[in-house]
Amino acid sequence: MNAAPALLRIGNASGFYGDRFDALREMLTGGPLDVLTGDYLAELTMLVLGRSRLKDPGKGYATTFLRQLEEGLGLAHERGVKIVANAGGLNPAGLADAVRMLAEKTGVPATVAHVEGDSLPVPDGYLTANAYLGGAGIAACLRAGADVVVTGRVTDAALVTGPAAAHFGWGPDDLDALAGAVVAGHVLECGTQATGGNYAFFREHEARQLRRPGFPLAEIHADGSSVITKHAGTGGVVDIGTVTAQLLYETGGARYAGPDVTARLDTVRLTPDGPDRVRVDGVRGEAPPPTLKAGLTRLGGWRNEVVFVLTGLDIEAKADLVKDQFTDALAQAGGRPPAEVRWELARTDRADAGTEERASALLRLVVRDQDADAVGRTVSGAAVELALGSYPGFHVTAPPGKGAPYGVFEARPVPAAEVEHLAVLPDGTREVIEPAGRTRELAEVEEPPLPEPYPSGTPTRSAPLGLVAGARSGDKGGDANVGVWVRDDDAWRWLAHELTVERLKELLPETAALTVVRHVLPGLRALNFTVHGLLGEGVAAQARFDPQAKALGEWLRSRSLAVPVPLLADVPLPEVTA
Repeated sequence: MNAAPALLRIGNASGFYGDRFDALREMLTGGPLDVLTGDYLAELTMLVLGRSRLKDPGKGYATTFLRQLEEGLGLAHERGVKIVANAGGLNPAGLADAVRMLAEKTGVPATVAHVEGDSLPVPDGYLTANAYLGGAGIAACLRAGADVVVTGRVTDAALVTGPAAAHFGWGPDDLDALAGAVVAGHVLECGTQATGGNYAFFREHEARQLRRPGFPLAEIHADGSSVITKHAGTGGVVDIGTVTAQLLYETGGARYAGPDVTARLDTVRLTPDGPDRVRVDGVRGEAPPPTLKAGLTRLGGWRNEVVFVLTGLDIEAKADLVKDQFTDALAQAGGRPPAEVRWELARTDRADAGTEERASALLRLVVRDQDADAVGRTVSGAAVELALGSYPGFHVTAPPGKGAPYGVFEARPVPAAEVEHLAVLPDGTREVIEPAGRTRELAEVEEPPLPEPYPSGTPTRSAPLGLVAGARSGDKGGDANVGVWVRDDDAWRWLAHELTVERLKELLPETAALTVVRHVLPGLRALNFTVHGLLGEGVAAQARFDPQAKALGEWLRSRSLAVPVPLLADVPLPEVTA
């Protein structure tokens, strides 16, 4: 490897398109940094950018990033910080040109490069098609002297593997080092989720500490090990729990595959390294698979929604009445009903409530169809016409609309050799990035041995799982992921044997008819569950109350089961809504 400074500080300033606007400035001014990354692309974002590009072919990128650079470009130049972001979306060349124009306008001597080639031929009926590229193109741009690198669809971790490979001189065979950088990149990618945001055990920290979490950074070493931390004096917290939670987010089994390397999550070792510092090491890497993930988006059809408010007595009967009336009204209107009609009654009401809102339940109607007319005026008209002839106290949360299109995300494998990965260097040279020369088909690892069971005969009491276990959940297309972890060996002995697939399905009845796969990660004292098909056609389709499964883990933590009494010692009781 080429000689390089022993430490590379890579920070993050964005976890999604719409994240905290001033984070880029905060990260540039808050402390030492070598590279600042920004992740702007989620599965849904590509659909949003696709529709934006239809209106203006010159767009298709995250305009927020450009606005952040109006101040940030000069700050980065003053501090010698490189900027790497996937904000290019569907038009990285267009964003690169816009950054050059901004640099000229502001007088900042910044050199700009970009990565392209992720754009694939779009099949009929689809809006976008993009392969997830690795970090090698980013590395080539930085080696050529770029101060700013913008990309289209790359893996989230590529924003870290690219700069690390460029800095330390890693090649494609430095699998363990690359795998360590992948893990660091996965921890950083969602911004403040690594520093106390969306954290299961948030009550263990002062509210003011979590009011405005600082964004994370990784101090990466030449062997790929790292320390996850944040700028001194910023809010939030970095500890074993916050890092574990993010490691489990939207992952699956022990093999975490990407274009650069397959990282073995079952080899990750986390140790405290001082206040707000967690050391990550021991990560082993394997050759990447011969295929890349490709994401395709399309418009799936049309949907409409009406939320009826039911107040006071006879909630169930009121719901039955309005459902029957609505069905009859659609029939009277003629034509066919929507292809999909879903009702969900949320019993948010309380008996003898002190306010009207607390006395009310919500009945949610969602309709979907390929035909806009089938979910439009016919549905909204049927709902409105019930206003004076339905249940007592009839009203809705908002006037029914005419319906709106919904999107669908699909993931498919594509041979890496068929994707032209290009680094467009600051001087305009187009460097072809060759696919990995050594690959390995992805396969599940053999399930590791479980710890000894918790002693039988130990007294138990019914308690929420979340008193002893943390969780974090999310989405991957139509599937949901729920990672569950505990913080000591005794709790792990219990959890590993107690929370089986069958028990998970009992606790989460919505999953009962679905395929659920459990992955065991003893090094993290964690179980990671993949629930196939829970989210239908994905977040853009809005088929579920929680379309990204963000709170699925918290629902699981709220469910009660028999917990050994010793595990509950000194555990604070949760707040319960009366």
